[in-house]
Amino acid sequence: MKNPTVVALGNLELSPANQDWLPPSSFEKSNPKPTICELPSIRTDEQHLIADFKSYYGYRLGRDQSCKSLHYAYEALSLAISDRIVDHWKKTYNAYKEQDCKRVSYLSMEFLMGRTLSNNMINLGITDAVLKAVYKLGLDLEELMEAEHDAGLGNGGLGRLATCFIDSCATLSLPVTGYGLRYEYGMFSQLIINGEQVEAPDRWLQDGNIWETERFEYRQIIKFGGRTNYYTDNQGISRVCWIDTHDVLAVPFDTPIPGFRNGVVNTLRLWKAVANEEFDFQEFDGRNYAEIVVQKNMAENITMVLYPNDVSENGKELRLKQQYLLASATLQDVIATWIGRHGNDFSEFTAKNCFQLNDSHPSIAVAELMRLLIDIHKLSWDDAWKITKNTMAYTNHTLLPEALECWSVNLFKQLLPRLLDIIFEINARFLVDVSRRWPGDTERLARMSLIKEGTDQQVRMAYLAIVASYSVNGVAKLHTSLLQKGLFRDFYEMWPDKFNNKTNGVTPRRWIASCNPGLADLITATIGDGWLTHLDRLENLAPYADDSDFRQRWWQIKRNAKQCLIDFQKQQHDIELSLDALFDVQVKRIHEYKRQLLNVLHVIHLYDRIKRGDTENWTNRNVFIGGKAAPGYYIAKKTIKLINNVADVINNDPDVGDRLKLVFLKNYQVSAMEIICPGTDLSEQISTAGKEASGTGNMKFMMNGALTIGTLDGANIEIRDEVGPENFFLFGMTVDQLEAYRQHYDPLTVINEDPDLARVFELLDGGHFNRFEPGIFDGLIASLKSKQDPWMSIADFRSYVDTQKRVEAAYRDTEHWVRMSILNTAHSGKFSTDRTITEYNQDIWKLIPINMSDSHSG
Repeated sequence: MKNPTVVALGNLELSPANQDWLPPSSFEKSNPKPTICELPSIRTDEQHLIADFKSYYGYRLGRDQSCKSLHYAYEALSLAISDRIVDHWKKTYNAYKEQDCKRVSYLSMEFLMGRTLSNNMINLGITDAVLKAVYKLGLDLEELMEAEHDAGLGNGGLGRLATCFIDSCATLSLPVTGYGLRYEYGMFSQLIINGEQVEAPDRWLQDGNIWETERFEYRQIIKFGGRTNYYTDNQGISRVCWIDTHDVLAVPFDTPIPGFRNGVVNTLRLWKAVANEEFDFQEFDGRNYAEIVVQKNMAENITMVLYPNDVSENGKELRLKQQYLLASATLQDVIATWIGRHGNDFSEFTAKNCFQLNDSHPSIAVAELMRLLIDIHKLSWDDAWKITKNTMAYTNHTLLPEALECWSVNLFKQLLPRLLDIIFEINARFLVDVSRRWPGDTERLARMSLIKEGTDQQVRMAYLAIVASYSVNGVAKLHTSLLQKGLFRDFYEMWPDKFNNKTNGVTPRRWIASCNPGLADLITATIGDGWLTHLDRLENLAPYADDSDFRQRWWQIKRNAKQCLIDFQKQQHDIELSLDALFDVQVKRIHEYKRQLLNVLHVIHLYDRIKRGDTENWTNRNVFIGGKAAPGYYIAKKTIKLINNVADVINNDPDVGDRLKLVFLKNYQVSAMEIICPGTDLSEQISTAGKEASGTGNMKFMMNGALTIGTLDGANIEIRDEVGPENFFLFGMTVDQLEAYRQHYDPLTVINEDPDLARVFELLDGGHFNRFEPGIFDGLIASLKSKQDPWMSIADFRSYVDTQKRVEAAYRDTEHWVRMSILNTAHSGKFSTDRTITEYNQDIWKLIPINMSDSHSG
């Protein structure tokens, strides 16, 4: 495969993407470029917004009054707002360049952006002006925002957290660039057919993305396959060259990330894979045309789909290619910038750069940075390793061993042979250090090795990240403690100072101001607007929990939000819901450890009570469950089917009426959460203790005044500490209690000894919810009854049911419930990503916030 033209500069090869970093040539010095006049700042008042909207609508988009599609109006408005971002974007870029500040590159396989328009209006501080402009144009702003597709760049909490993080970095004026992949198709669009999940393509880019800018000039070459060639250079030093590779290009698309009203606009750079070779029509003939097309498609497939099903070997290969493309393109990009400013002197590289690895997915960056420094820039191993281990930082997001990245050595050898050589060398040197610390402890050596031995050797990517990073953090106090005591105990014993905790958060700009403007307005009118960047000021709301007038206003806002949720679900279901009922919500990825099944068991229990006439002191309840199951996850997909079958029976039983409704919210995504979250009364955070790393949905619900029913798991513990045990509905066994109980766990005995639970399983076993589909849930039921069930839903059933009775009693006392709701919001200040990112910066990154007043516009 031919490489694009390169320009040689010593031992460095610069692709055309990086030539803008070269020092000016003698020609340029004698013939300077003409000065480009600085553009005037764009005004943000309604008249100028209207003028720009009309210009874009009529000229750029070529539309007139006869156009009925709201999409073009959305695009025209977005273009007008984008203009008001770009000026700050350029100034921020130049400020970073001129101040030569230390920077963080945040690598994440997911950035679950959702919609952009509303968030940008809030951060720019132009929401009122836009509302007035749109009103004068005879348009509805909510309808325009609905025309925007959710950016399908993530699956769940990991991606949404990354998005909240980069929002807070910009708000705190920290020089942080997000790096990810520009997936052509998102996770998938979830259809529900006959109660079952059916995956359809999520074509989120079908109408383009008005917020991104393609930067082809910064493309990078990514190598796959080939072989390593060892040689001795002119100085007699042994070198390695990776040759005969199949190359693709990584092309960046940049999205501006504005901070909150501070003039800072950071960048999210997403890489798209494209073929390295254009069609050569001079050489074209019928014989090789098909081959060229296949090669082009194979290259572009790398970033075609978020999370390909990795059950097959092809899926695993594609997943590894994605991870390497992200790491290699990002590191080449950062190094190219460094070379342009500092030449080939890497002595200060560590002082100016940090790479934050968001989970183990991008941990291959460790080996790739070593390759670039040793093979391309000719550093010694020791010098390259010193740079690597002082610039890499690793965040772990899971307590599930099976969720840690492991790749077959054979697959590595096939795709990334040079990287495998480097990993083996890192491992050999690391195991020498381990053996020095614990001489003769062969079991420990096997446990800590980066290579898991067996018939199919595996590379343990999380271990690679730990060995090479100067910081390893968990994302909640319990999670970090369990990492240290369990999953990474050996490494913690070796390097206790590496490990630290950074409890997750969410951005209040998106998760209160944008999604719940009524509540945001009440908070601002009561305590001022400083809470938007200092969320701890919400504490000032606490005294108002005892103010009856304030409680009444709070409750009306909640009821308005609940009505919006009713209207939203009507788009999917023909179900009449009572506004006065308790809105009980569990929305998150469908997974056994999150225990949607426990929720369904409780719903069936409530249904059984109604059918038996046990309705004294009843509290009407609307239960909402939403989430996607991985396409290859059998139990999760059957869980969705069970939820829908149970809903079909309950919602159509005249004996039930308004007492109980069950709704499955299909195609759950960020924009849906922005409606669901404000309208929720009860937040279900019911994962098996010790399995959820943190959670962020629990924080979003808390900020919006929902009360939590949950286990002592993840950030639930810290939420309970903040709001107080009297304002949190705790149930279930602790991590230690579950571990002890697991030794003699017998679900069948538990079922037989609990009449309520026994009746639930009589309905399930008897096929009450699958009359015309016999046996369809047998596997699901068997998993619940298994002694080896790691999630132990049956073990926590009684505690869960009893705690739900406490919820019902509390909800019937409206004044008391509203007071608890206010206090949940008031005590949610800790869970802002502004606090989380401040801690990352103080303890790990050590960045100096950018001073925009010292910069010049570009």
